Parts: sequence; C-alpha cells; structure tokens
Amino acid sequence: MPGPGGRMGRGHYLTEEEKQQTPKVTKALLARIFSYLKPYLPQLLLVLGCIAVSSVCSLFPSILTGNIIDVLTGKSLGGWFGEGISALVKLIVLSLALHFFSNLIGVGESYLNTWIAQHISFDMRNQMYAHLQKMSQRFFTSANQGDIITRMTSDISGVETVVSGTFTSILSNVITLVVAVIAMFRKNWILALVGMVVVPLFTLPTRLAGKKRWKLAGEAQACNDEINGILNETLSVSGQLLVKLFGREQKEYDRYQEANGRMIRLNIQERMAGRWFFMLLSTLTTIGPMLLYLVGGILMIRYDSALTVGDITVLVALLGKMYMPVNSLLNIQVDWIRSMAMFSRIFEYYDMKPEIEDTPGARELKNAKGEVRFEHVDFSYDGDRQILRDISFELKSGDCIAIVGPSGSGKSTIVNLIPRLWDACGGKVLFDGRNVKDWTLHSLRDEIGVVTQETYLFNGTIRDNLLYAKPDATEEEMVEACKKANIYAFIERQPEGLDTMVGNRGLKLSGGEKQRISIARVLLKDPALLIFDEATSALDSISEAAIQAAIQPLIEERTSILIAHRLSTILAADEILVVRDGQIVERGAHKDLVHAGGTYQELYETQFSQNR
Repeated sequence: MPGPGGRMGRGHYLTEEEKQQTPKVTKALLARIFSYLKPYLPQLLLVLGCIAVSSVCSLFPSILTGNIIDVLTGKSLGGWFGEGISALVKLIVLSLALHFFSNLIGVGESYLNTWIAQHISFDMRNQMYAHLQKMSQRFFTSANQGDIITRMTSDISGVETVVSGTFTSILSNVITLVVAVIAMFRKNWILALVGMVVVPLFTLPTRLAGKKRWKLAGEAQACNDEINGILNETLSVSGQLLVKLFGREQKEYDRYQEANGRMIRLNIQERMAGRWFFMLLSTLTTIGPMLLYLVGGILMIRYDSALTVGDITVLVALLGKMYMPVNSLLNIQVDWIRSMAMFSRIFEYYDMKPEIEDTPGARELKNAKGEVRFEHVDFSYDGDRQILRDISFELKSGDCIAIVGPSGSGKSTIVNLIPRLWDACGGKVLFDGRNVKDWTLHSLRDEIGVVTQETYLFNGTIRDNLLYAKPDATEEEMVEACKKANIYAFIERQPEGLDTMVGNRGLKLSGGEKQRISIARVLLKDPALLIFDEATSALDSISEAAIQAAIQPLIEERTSILIAHRLSTILAADEILVVRDGQIVERGAHKDLVHAGGTYQELYETQFSQNR
C-alpha cells in the first residue's frame, strides 16, 4: 500500500487497454504455466508448508496476549500454565518464542520463494534467448525491437513477481484469514459476527480512493511522458540547433512551462487524495475495535457473560489481522489477470515457429569450394510484391562476380539467399553443387563471410571484435588478417594497439576504419565465399581507396561476390550482373557492358560524367 505522499505503482486497477486485452484463461494455459514450476515441485511444497506454519504461528501471539491480560486481571488459566507470575512468564516466553519461530520460518520461506522465482526466470530467459536466435530475418525486420527486449526483460522479470508474490500471497492471505475467523468464532460467535460486518466497510474506501489515485497517477504519467518528449526534442544536439536557427527559444520555454505546471497540479492532487484516503482509512480502522469493545462490554456488564477482557483484546487483535488479507484478496483478480497476460505475451513468442531451420537429413558442409548457382530463383518478402524474378547465374570457385543496379533492385536480397537469411520462394539456390537447404545452417554460414555497408562492432576492443569470428585466433593470425584488410598500420599507431576500445557500435572509429576491421574479422573466419555488400558506398573517396586496396587482393585469391553502387569498385570482376526490378537484365564484362547501351552504360555515364 503506498504511503500518504507516495506515488502509486501500477495499482490494483486495470487500464482500459488491459481490460480489452484480458487473456482467456484455459486449462492448457494453466498447465503450461505450471510446467515451469514442475522441476521445482519439492521446493515449492516446502514453501507452501512454510507459509502455512508461518501464517498460523503469526496469529498465536495475538491469542496469547489475551491470556496475558487475563492473568494480569487475576484470572487463573490452570493446567500447565498455572497462575500468577509463573503463568505470566510462561505466556510471555511462549509468545516471544512463537514470534521468533514465525519470523525464522518466514526467512526460510522468503529464501526458497526467491530461489524458485529466480530459477524459473533463469529457465524462461534462456529458453526465450535460444528461441529468438532461431528466428529468421523476417522476424527481426518486422518486429518492434523494443517489444522484443520488453518480453526478454520486463515480462519475464514479472514472472518472478507472479511466483514469489501473487501465488504465495493468495495462499498466505487465505490461511491467515481462515485461521483468524476460526479463532474469533471459537472465542465468541457474537463478536465474530460483529467483526465480519465491519471488515467490508474497511475495504470500500480503499477501493474508492485507490481508483482516484490510480486515475491521477495515469494522467501524471502521461504528462511526464509529454515533458520527456519536449526535453528529448529540444535539448538534443540536433534539436537545440534547430531551435536556435529558427529563434523558437521562447515558444519552447512556454510549451515546457505549461506542461510542467500541469504536472505540478496533478502531483498535488494525487498526494492530497492519498492524505484524505489515509485519514478516512485511519478513522474506519478504529470503528471495528470500538464496536467490539462496545458489544463486548455490553455482554460482560449487562448479561454477565463469561467473556473476559483478554477475550475482547484477542478478538480486536484478530480483527486487525483480517484487514490486510481481505483487502489483498479483493484485489487479487487484477494481479491474476496481469499475470495471465504476462504469460500469454511470453508464450506468444515461444509459439512463433522459426521460418528457417535445418531440414531433416541436412548434412555438414566440409572443405567448401564456395561455388554458387542460382536456378530460376523467385523471391517475395510478403507473398504479394515480387522482389526477384527468374534469377539464374553461376559462380565458380576462385571467380568473382559483381552485382550492380539501381537502389531497390534486389541486389542484397540475392546474396542474402545464399546463407539462408531468407529462403527462396521458387527455384533453387545451390552451394557447392547442393541445395543450400541440404546443408546444416551452422556449417553453411561458417563458409560464407559477409561485409555489409552498415558495419556493426561490439562495444569492446579491436581484439574482442576480431575474436568474435574466431575465438581461438592467435596474435599472429589477427595481425595477418589486419594487414590483409589494410588496417594494421592504423592499429600500430594506437597506444593500446589491438586493445584499443572502439566504443558503442564503433563510434570512436571512422567509417573506413570500422569497415576495414570488419574485413579483418571476416578474414579471420576464413570462409570459402566472400561477399562485399556495398562495402564502400557510405565512405569518402580516401576511405574508399583504402577499402579497395584491401579488397583487391582478396578477390584475386578467393571466391567472391561484390555488390556496389560505385562502379569503380567492380571493374576487376570476372562477370558483372546488372539487376533491375528484380531481374538480371544484362551480364558480361565491363568492357562489353559499358558500350552496350543498356542499364550498365546508363549507370556508368551517370557516375563518371561528373568527373570528366
């Protein structure tokens, strides 16, 4: 329960979106959820036992308090307790022992509970990560990246709360409530009924005030999101430059001031709603005990009941113990719905079938030559718009072909079919004489090295990024690869050498330096086929020259495919394929195509006429 001035958390109320997306709870869903608990069933049973014992033991000190008061007022308990000081000491020692034992059991239950929750979360994260690694490029290009991360982190972390909170909370509250009710009726059924009538009065303001605070908290969060949006837009480097160039400082200040003022008003309302709530709650929590004292007093004074002061004290204490369990159980539906929704979201990803996986009977590719053949290949991303039509060509071992064409013509799509980032919709793609689907994915991709336009380096050292291709590479192998990639001279100039940090996504390096490191990384992999996909298109002329100097000797000694916008990079290719609108419209050597009057000549003249 939030403090008087505290902010609400998610609250005990469902948003409109949550209400609309409430999952259907089926036996199959519940069985699937509990399948994750099954490996930890012994620990779970021990937790349930601890909860039961702890819940019962926590109520006994309240009952013993009544006996202590009775002894103090001169009543003899008899039996083992005896009377007088001896009884008083025994009751106090027993009460303290039960307190200690209950807390000790609670610590053990908390540890086991946390251990189970963490291990279930561990299992689910591993399962999710392994499953996502098998998903095709289609999944990662269409799914929202933030949504993927949320399912991997927030949703699975929420499972810990479900296991350690929701399930155990239900059991603990039910046991506490049942034991408290039984104990009250055993003491005095009349006062027990009075107490049962009072409890709902306590929960009503809790829910009404909670709804009010939840609504205000939602409005405050929306306002906070708006403020964050203003800050992100106007205080970023690009945003500030735009603000200054257009002289909009005052307007942006007014916009921020208005949103900030709205946030302050909502915060005040939310906090004051909490104050009124706790004032009302504090008043109502005293009504129950007062009614018990009133009715109990009438029974003792007017009807000479056997009821004692200690009995009334016990009943008041037990009534207080009922408030929180009742309130929690009334709100458990919301936690339950959210828990089911969380599991449904996680299972939704688990149930996505990988589009591309090893086919039955797939073989390991060994001693590859890197030969590629396309036979009448068609491809479409969505089944509607055709991307490739009737693509056929052959690349022999040791040769180099270049693929050129306008942007969006399908050049990168062609080479992505070779390592099976996508699968052809029609025709066949062959590698070393067999359909790429006949090779295991791992062995096929091991023999294909790709250098893309958008170089990705991990946030670490140059050495770390090189070893990603070959974890057991020696220093000599790394140096040799860097020399072939024309980057070793740069590395030698760095104080840390190969241990130079590259920064997040390689931001501490220039585009040309990153690209040459990526080439060195691919060379360490030692693939049978090298693919350079627009490796120089985003670079300046000096960097492009350095990359070309690195690529040129590589294509002379390896089977390779070059994709380029800039035709200067592909003049040495054995054959050039010109792709337009998903079809090969021309093919041949540069000297033949440059005067053929087709697309290649058009591309050539467009690029080189500016340099004449």
